[in-house]
Amino acid sequence: MSGFENLNTDFYQTSYSIDDQSQQSYDYGGSGGPYSKQYAGYDYSQQGRFVPPDMMQSQQPYTGQIFQPTQAYTPVTSQPLYGNSFEDEPPLLEELGINFDHIWQKTLTVLHPLKVADGSIMNETDLAGPMVFCLAFGATLLLAGKIQFGYVYGISAIGCLGMFCLLNLMSMTGVSFGCVASVLGYCLLPMILLSSFAVIFSLQGMIGIILTAGIIGWCSFSASKIFISALAMEGQQLLVAYPCALLYGVFALISVF
Repeated sequence: MSGFENLNTDFYQTSYSIDDQSQQSYDYGGSGGPYSKQYAGYDYSQQGRFVPPDMMQSQQPYTGQIFQPTQAYTPVTSQPLYGNSFEDEPPLLEELGINFDHIWQKTLTVLHPLKVADGSIMNETDLAGPMVFCLAFGATLLLAGKIQFGYVYGISAIGCLGMFCLLNLMSMTGVSFGCVASVLGYCLLPMILLSSFAVIFSLQGMIGIILTAGIIGWCSFSASKIFISALAMEGQQLLVAYPCALLYGVFALISVF
């Protein structure tokens, strides 16, 4: 025990003693203490917490109302393009993209080879007219005793794919596959006249050859005119008309033989 007491007295060399605490006095409420100026109005009788007077605010009585934040913006309800009633809804054909006015204008452009084609209308992807003309062409072949629906649709698909690749290589703006199929389908209309003549008489004579050549030239000239107008390919009509003539020549062979 004597060694432990010597260790405490020898190791901690300090001038502080417990007796000094009794001589210090803290005057919290008076005017002479160091804290009297800053915290003179604070009551230190509350034990367990210390809050400076500058952080203390006046307590507001509870009124029972819940704080609700103000709305920063007013939500905009999306208005439908058409009304909620059935009278304001668009026609079914308009929703399907079928415009009879444009179909009629394209048909007149094909039937009148010298008429100037409207590039804005011809550049649309309209497959309603071409589907009708393909069905009409197959129906006239059926009346002549030729069931060639598979050949008609197969040759049409291959021809549209070939013309799509060729026109994209030749034009600067490019063209969509639907536009190519639409134009080639509309220009199939003169070929329906040829297949209708085949129902009445044979086309394997001299008259049939001349008529077939004229129909092929009609279809290819109309198709090349529309492509030139829609794609702004001035001076290249003969280059576009040649592959179109090859495609419609295959349809003419189906009609003749």
